[in-house]
Amino acid sequence: MADLEASLLQALNAQECIADSGEFAKSAGVDHMVLVGTIRSLQASEMIVAEDIDHFRYALTEESQGYLTAGSPEAQVFNAVTPGEGITLAELKAKVPGEAGDVGFKQAMQQRWLALDKAAGEPRVVRKVDSIEDRTQALLADVAAGREIPKAEADNLAKKRKLIKPEQWKTYKLTKGAKFALERKKPATDLTFDMLAKGTWRTQEFKDYNFNAFGVLPSGGHLHPLLKVRTQFRKIFTQMGFEEMPTNQYVELSFWNFDALFQPQQHPARDAHDTFFLNKPAATASDRGVPADYLQRVQSVHEVGGYGSAGYGYSWKLAESEKNLLRTHTTAVSSRMLYRLANQPGGFKPAKYFSIDRVFRNEQVDRTHLAEFHQVEGLICDRGLTLGDLIGVLNQFFSRLGLKKLRFKPAYNPYTEPSMEIFSYSEQLNKWMEVGNSGMFRPEMLRPMGLPEDVNVIAWGLSLERPTMILYGIDNIRDLFGHKVSLSMVRKNPICRLGL
Repeated sequence: MADLEASLLQALNAQECIADSGEFAKSAGVDHMVLVGTIRSLQASEMIVAEDIDHFRYALTEESQGYLTAGSPEAQVFNAVTPGEGITLAELKAKVPGEAGDVGFKQAMQQRWLALDKAAGEPRVVRKVDSIEDRTQALLADVAAGREIPKAEADNLAKKRKLIKPEQWKTYKLTKGAKFALERKKPATDLTFDMLAKGTWRTQEFKDYNFNAFGVLPSGGHLHPLLKVRTQFRKIFTQMGFEEMPTNQYVELSFWNFDALFQPQQHPARDAHDTFFLNKPAATASDRGVPADYLQRVQSVHEVGGYGSAGYGYSWKLAESEKNLLRTHTTAVSSRMLYRLANQPGGFKPAKYFSIDRVFRNEQVDRTHLAEFHQVEGLICDRGLTLGDLIGVLNQFFSRLGLKKLRFKPAYNPYTEPSMEIFSYSEQLNKWMEVGNSGMFRPEMLRPMGLPEDVNVIAWGLSLERPTMILYGIDNIRDLFGHKVSLSMVRKNPICRLGL
């Protein structure tokens, strides 16, 4: 580094100006980034002045480098087609396999070099022209040689076909600074014993102290809006006399997640495109955690019905109920707790439970849906409960959260009847937003557990993210939770919300 700095200062002294630091780095045989470190250091010492020079060019991607010799995908496909009689699509794929064949065939068809002849039964790919000019290969050769190509074609190759990529870098024009010298003398930062003993402190240059500079500010922690709203939910539930359920089991049996809830085994929600099933271990034996008599009652109510229901009339499969999955809702925890409540020593006692934790669904991610999110669930188990009790509890619950305008819409759930969707009006977003689902658990779910005939369960569930979005005026769920969340949002969101 010292030799590089000395040669740079000598060259600048001899030439008065170095027009391009990139060219100097080449002549000195060093990497330009190494030279940049020296330039920054000399610039900080006011020995040189550096002016930015911006550079831009296109470079070939790894895929396109092979096309320089083999030709573009469309040219490869065209050359693979036999003149006259043509070839079948299968033969074409065999000659030009993989992505090059697929892309090349599409491009060749768009440029009307080829056509599909369906006259003879099996479609055949035939030539429409006798010869072609491989314009794509020529453009790639120009890029490889460092020649400029037309903007429209460069945009097409870079943005649509991903065959070239932009490269940007900086070099610098260097001139002498106010404190230019052929050798740098580094100012001392401390007065040492040797300086005092030898007297060198009299001629030593010292670095100025900035007594007005502030120290490094401590980096304080910040609460995410979800954590604040979750805490508020917990306070509301506990103030209303609810007990929190244990929700630390993300991997769940299909039995507790679906079958115990009277959800048929052929229901679309149980397909792989809606649920994350485990590959290893793929299943857990039902005798590990599911009582045999309860299992038989659930099987019976699915197949032939009972408790006023005709059932679903299908052959219930034990293997389907033993599959392991990432729970799709915390109602799987509720089903375990209700079974425990029905079979506790001393008989049934009324209870109020709640849970707040993560659930997982194989959903398309968009501005209102995520594959991993938080579900809030509350339930009340008591004698003689009605739909009116549910609506009253919901109004009390959401009003404590600051969501005072509610609407209810009839809905369908396999394990609740009647069922209602819950909507709340957002003053910030000026629109109604769905915030949850609710209903009364069906007898086909409750009676096999052993709960008495006059006991009903009212329940509701909602995501933690939707109310948080309403309260904090966030319109896209990906701005609230996930890997794309801006940390500035976490730092700058309101420290608290008044009136909750």
